[in-house]
Amino acid sequence: QVQLVESGGGLVQAGGSLRLSCAASGRTFSTYVVGWFRQAPGKEREFVAAASWSGHSTYYADSVKGRFTISRDNAKNTVYLQMNSLKVEDTAVYYCAAVISITLVTTTGGYDYWGQGTQVTVSS
Repeated sequence: QVQLVESGGGLVQAGGSLRLSCAASGRTFSTYVVGWFRQAPGKEREFVAAASWSGHSTYYADSVKGRFTISRDNAKNTVYLQMNSLKVEDTAVYYCAAVISITLVTTTGGYDYWGQGTQVTVSS
């Protein structure tokens, strides 16, 4: 069982940066694949980024590639999403998720555990 709590969201101007954090409970968190998703008003939840248990393998949605970076510190049971060059269209509630998997997972249905989400608003 893993519990996830996101933080770090807020209001930022276009072109700015934010770093989201996802704190996890559970002694075996280092064995989980972790992902970040986002959901804008009226839209479906979409994949943003994923990282392997070690953090050495990562995968990004095309819309954020080159701007966002996912990383993890297993000693702190924390996953991060560094978001740079933010755009208005990045505005959404951001969720972290976790699952035990040997491969990276990019679908919402592929994850077993979810956080409550943190709001990111990018103004023009």
